[in-house]
Amino acid sequence: MIDSSAVATVFTVYAVGVVIPGPNFVAVVHRAVSGKRSDALALVAGIVAVNLFWATCAILGIGVVFEAFPWLAVGVKLAGAAYLVWFGLRLIAKAQASAITEARRPDAPLFRAAFLQGVATNIANPKSIGFYAAVFSSAAPAHVSTATFFAMLATVGAIGTCWYGIVGLVLSQAAIATAYRRAKAWIDRGCGGLIVVLGIRQALR
Repeated sequence: MIDSSAVATVFTVYAVGVVIPGPNFVAVVHRAVSGKRSDALALVAGIVAVNLFWATCAILGIGVVFEAFPWLAVGVKLAGAAYLVWFGLRLIAKAQASAITEARRPDAPLFRAAFLQGVATNIANPKSIGFYAAVFSSAAPAHVSTATFFAMLATVGAIGTCWYGIVGLVLSQAAIATAYRRAKAWIDRGCGGLIVVLGIRQALR
């Protein structure tokens, strides 16, 4: 039997948390305006896959591992911060790349690369496990039934897919993509700089 109150709590808290801009949001925005719609949706799929992974870890209580081994949490945090800084600097360095060069890349590698970028960007943020641990520790019953477990995971997947999917679909419109191409270098520098700042903030907090 599904614990509806637990699922409702997950829905409410996660719906609020997911719309707060962070590395995932910036990555989706940039991919949507700079690439194909399918690439943006592939990146969203990567983000949602990691969301489900973190949620599963939280429900199973794996977050306790970080509490027992704080050095491990610090290591993961710094590794994630390093990735974000690297990705942001790489984006800035490639800001001058022409739109034609981007368009001539094979479709399949771009799709796979977009999915893997979504995975890497999301898993590089260890604060996600803290967020999910907080959500599910307050929402999940002491002994979660199988039905409730999958209902909570479905809630996380649905909200993440809808939010990031809408962002990707809206910003991948032709008019927005055309506007992006006109200011590509500046937008890439801005997105790259923001990701670097998020990475540095993660390392220092």
